[in-house]
Amino acid sequence: MMGQGPQKPGEHQLKRAWVFLKPLVGRYAWRLVFGFLCLAVVDLLQLWIPRVMKHAVDGVSTGEDSGWLAVRVAQIVVLALIIAVLRYFWRYFLLGFSRLLEKDIRRTMLAHVLTLDRTALHGRSPGDILALSGNDLASVQLAAGMGLVAFVDAIFMSLAALAFMAALHGTLTAVAVAPLPFLALATRSLSGRLHARFVKVQEKFSELTECARTTLTSIRLFKAYNQEESQTARFDALGRAYVHHNLRAAIVEGTLFPFAGLVSNASVLLVLYFGGLLTMHQALTAGDFVAFMAYLHLLTWPMMAFGWVANLFQRGLTSLQRIQELLADRAALEDPPRPVRLPTAPFTLQLHGCTFAYPAMETPALQDCSVTLTPGITGLVGPTGAGKSTLCAILTRLYPVPRGAYTVNGCDVNDLGIADLRSLMAYVPQEGVLFSDTVAANIAFGKPDATLEEIQAVARAAVIHDEIVAMASGYETRLGEKGVRLSGGQRQRIALARALLLDRPILIIDDALSAVDTETEQRILKELAKRCQGKTCLIISHRIAQLADAHRLLVMDNGRIVDSGSHHDLLQRNPFYRTIHQHQTRMSCAR
Repeated sequence: MMGQGPQKPGEHQLKRAWVFLKPLVGRYAWRLVFGFLCLAVVDLLQLWIPRVMKHAVDGVSTGEDSGWLAVRVAQIVVLALIIAVLRYFWRYFLLGFSRLLEKDIRRTMLAHVLTLDRTALHGRSPGDILALSGNDLASVQLAAGMGLVAFVDAIFMSLAALAFMAALHGTLTAVAVAPLPFLALATRSLSGRLHARFVKVQEKFSELTECARTTLTSIRLFKAYNQEESQTARFDALGRAYVHHNLRAAIVEGTLFPFAGLVSNASVLLVLYFGGLLTMHQALTAGDFVAFMAYLHLLTWPMMAFGWVANLFQRGLTSLQRIQELLADRAALEDPPRPVRLPTAPFTLQLHGCTFAYPAMETPALQDCSVTLTPGITGLVGPTGAGKSTLCAILTRLYPVPRGAYTVNGCDVNDLGIADLRSLMAYVPQEGVLFSDTVAANIAFGKPDATLEEIQAVARAAVIHDEIVAMASGYETRLGEKGVRLSGGQRQRIALARALLLDRPILIIDDALSAVDTETEQRILKELAKRCQGKTCLIISHRIAQLADAHRLLVMDNGRIVDSGSHHDLLQRNPFYRTIHQHQTRMSCAR
């Protein structure tokens, strides 16, 4: 489940980040080696140019000829060309490494999210996960790319430049670095505040992303209820909060970076003053002074970079902690250490006094529920909120159950592999989830290698074939997001066709024909009767008359099965069943 939020970065957080990144970094270690090797050579060549400039200036001072000066200029040009080539290669290797790292973390996140069940995802919104895979991961990539490059470059360039400067004049070098401790103190004191404010920025971005996602996926609902202005106002309020926290972080950022510039400029002023005095008293040649100033100019970038790098690393570490919190979430459902072999068909599913409550809910959705599903078609009816959909979720292993509460052919489901058990089942949920793809691809979702003939056969069984053929491009017609271009009944029948294509021994249909007219539903049920011979099939429907021919009917209320039997038996002895049947019969006659 979700943690308490990223804490202030410390040794523990850094170690945790390194443990996570180490195998990913090791995968591309050769890129880092070649990249940093090219970077080191570039830095050394940049540091060599001031030495060439020193000799050129000293040569002019001593009256060397123009040919000698031309040689020095040519040397600088050649060095600049080599630097340009090597700079391309270090960018290719090092920035490429950060993109590969980003790709691997994103793939790890997706693979992990797909292992989580509904219980584990209960405390996270889709917008939060989208923000983690977008904005947060981008911060990690930037820290691992330009942040890491700038950090290593700043360290190497600083040490090398100081060594070259000390070789020219040790005392002047000490004067130049005198302001640096102030930069270190400022970076240390501001890093904690940066971290805390970046946490808030990322949290607000998650909320903003979730609001945008909700708006886009529910736009028809907002229009139907005339809520466009209120939703726009809510999005605007979240946007203002996001900007507010960004500005608070920018205040700290805006303090650190200019302060680094102030420190570097202080070093320049000190060197200009004391170096000028040394040159005037001939303790330093003009060439040495020019070279020293050039080295100081090269040292200015690392001093400025430390503030920028601290900023990038704080953002990256904050985002990585948020990503690690997601990866630390664990599914409540886990495979047993040694899964037993699956039983063979036909299958009998049994719940034995199963009680289940959703997270953060006090009232159980299932209360001491016992049911046996045998081969053949079993119908399930009950009032809204009786627990019918929860029963489907338990049967398909979307939630955990205690040992002994659910068996398949006598085998406890806790001893079976989750994927193995689900491979026996085809499930049609109420909402009829569709993807922004072709009709054929949506039907073949669970069996991508299905032929067009197979797809058409199950579409006919779901009584949707003729309507698909009438579409602009037939089975190649692209559906909008969530099948927005289709009616509710069309979405449900395409989802049913998808399940039928799998041809599995257990079929569970959760009121997935509620948007289909009575005549079409009757045709579908007749097709199901043909296809479900020898299979275990559970059909939930609010239309009792359509389930009259089922092998067995179950009546559910208050989270438990309260009665079972044939249609005729239930009409005789169950008041609820009889009342609903009479009401639906009157409604049908009224039409």
